[in-house]
Amino acid sequence: MSNIVYIATSLDGYIARKDGNLDWLNEIPNPDQSDFGFAEFMQRIDGIVMGRHTFELVTGFDPWPYTKPLFVLSNSMKDVPLKVRDKAELVHGKLSSIIESLQRKGFQNLYIDGGKTIQSFLKEDLIDELILTRIPVVLGSGIPLFAEMPLELRFEHVETKVYNNMLVKSKYIRKH
Repeated sequence: MSNIVYIATSLDGYIARKDGNLDWLNEIPNPDQSDFGFAEFMQRIDGIVMGRHTFELVTGFDPWPYTKPLFVLSNSMKDVPLKVRDKAELVHGKLSSIIESLQRKGFQNLYIDGGKTIQSFLKEDLIDELILTRIPVVLGSGIPLFAEMPLELRFEHVETKVYNNMLVKSKYIRKH
């Protein structure tokens, strides 16, 4: 089983503006309409574990961007919106218990998404792989990818690809 982060960050390590806005990602020139490897990544995973704030953002996307089952981490939501009820379900509790439950249901490779969710998984040493795409912009402030942690985690660099002569995507595997 692997828990994988796939996310874009600014050069200064932010994944969104303070208000959660991702407009800066849409400003990247993309004349070939590339997905920058996202479809290939999605073929590797069985399901998505996403935080509530990120989920609320993506419910506004049209069309729905995911073909895999989505599990929303939330202790406050009572139900997912009707329009995505067949695509997403709520999960809550200890992260390790959620992962064990999903594994018993056959989910072996999970895409972990959302700033606080990624930070929580890292704090519990539950991330096996990081795929980070650096966007050549310095936002100056926003929602950081990483937060203060009680432990040090080491990763091994596996590969780096450059897209559109500007995006730098690097893959790291957790070293134990």
